[in-house]
Parts: sequence; C-alpha cells; structure tokens
Amino acid sequence: MYGALLAALNGADSTVSAQVHDSAPGSLHNSGLQGRFGDADRSHHRSVRPDEEYTLRLGVVDPDDASVFQALVNALVLEGGSLSLSHGELEVERFESDNATHRELLDRAADASDPTLEIQFESPTCIEEANEVTTMFPHRLPVFRSILRKWNRTAPDDLELALGEEQFLGHVIEKPELRTLDTHSVLVNRVEDDGQTRPIFKQGFSGTCAYEFKGAPEAVENAVTALALFGEYSGVGSAVARGCGSMEVEMV
Repeated sequence: MYGALLAALNGADSTVSAQVHDSAPGSLHNSGLQGRFGDADRSHHRSVRPDEEYTLRLGVVDPDDASVFQALVNALVLEGGSLSLSHGELEVERFESDNATHRELLDRAADASDPTLEIQFESPTCIEEANEVTTMFPHRLPVFRSILRKWNRTAPDDLELALGEEQFLGHVIEKPELRTLDTHSVLVNRVEDDGQTRPIFKQGFSGTCAYEFKGAPEAVENAVTALALFGEYSGVGSAVARGCGSMEVEMV
C-alpha cells in the first residue's frame, strides 16, 4: 500500500510524493488494508479478494504536512478514486475525514474520568528500544514513550508534554489479552548496499491490550489518555508510513 500511495501522490503532486518518501521521520501514517484476505501462491503473501471491502486509514499529524493530506484527497477522491496494485485496481467507494488539534485531544481526555484505554494494535507494531532491538510485547513504557515522541515533535511548544519513565511505570498498568497477541517479522524497506539491494526487517507485535491507571494524578491521566487518542492519527513505533503501528483505541 505504501508504494500504491506514493504512486497516487506522485500523480497528484510529485513534490509532495518526494516529501513523503524522503522525510525522516515523516508524519504520514498508513494502516495498510484492513479486511479479510485470500491465500496467495507466494509465501508470506496474501491476496486481495474482489468480493471484499477493505478499510484503509491514513493519518497526517504534522501541521507543516497539510499539503500531504490535500494531495491524498486529490489523488483518492478527485482524481479517479482508485489505487493501482500489482494485479489490479482498488476502487475507493467512500472517503471520510476527521480532524483534531492537540488541544482538542487534551480536552477530550480531560472529559474522561479514570478511563480504561483498550487499544487494538491492528498491524505489526515495531518499537525500537536500543541497538536495533525491538519490543515484542505492548509494555506501557515503550508504547506511550513512542507516541509521546511523535506528539512532542508535532505539537505547539505550549502543548508539549513532560512525562518521564516514572509516570508511565508508576501509574499505568497494561492488561493484554494474551490470546490475541502475536509477534511478527516485517519487511519494511529495501536499501542499496554496495550496489546490492538489502532488505530491512523489523520485529513487532499485534493484538489487544487494555491500559488502566493506578493512583495517577489528574494531569498524568489526561496526558496519557490524550497520547492514546493521538496514536490513532500518528501510529506507534517505526515504519508507520509503510503500514506498521496502526492502532485503534476505545475508552471504557
């Protein structure tokens, strides 16, 4: 889907397409196709079923990248409404948009009282901790620290959040649904190395995990809840433009 999106963007605005591909890190989040797939002749591949409807969620979190969102609208809605894949076309039947500022997410978080954050990690979530080692479990610290970095990179200066390890470790509890958890090794990129193409793999997890608060000050509870809401737009971890780290959150 990343390649298909870049091709569509290039057709609508080649400058924006290059911006998405070359910026590191970029602010585009691509969930990949969500739906039922068929078998494929190649190992580690699945086929898109012609009788199935798929959902694709895209997020752009940096205000400076508003042109990326507009180019996506032009490519997917105004310019024919289809995405070219290797063996056919995906027709865009519906397009819905939702916008929220960092301030609005904080206000939504403040309206919730001691919520439980049920997060579904829809696609492989690859969070690099150190020395290219990635976490294989939805532990509260790497998950929310990853989203925090994305938040502070894109938020206005007066809305940056100062949360340290002690706030995540001392006031948030993760309760994963173990039967849903899975681990993955994902091809996220290919690079040229001495004239040879070298695949880049990352490891990650998917599944459902609930996060609850224990003795959390109101400011910490609101900040962590806002981060969870923001994660739906930004994705979690690395390679989010290529389909990793897509999540949905429900507050209960």
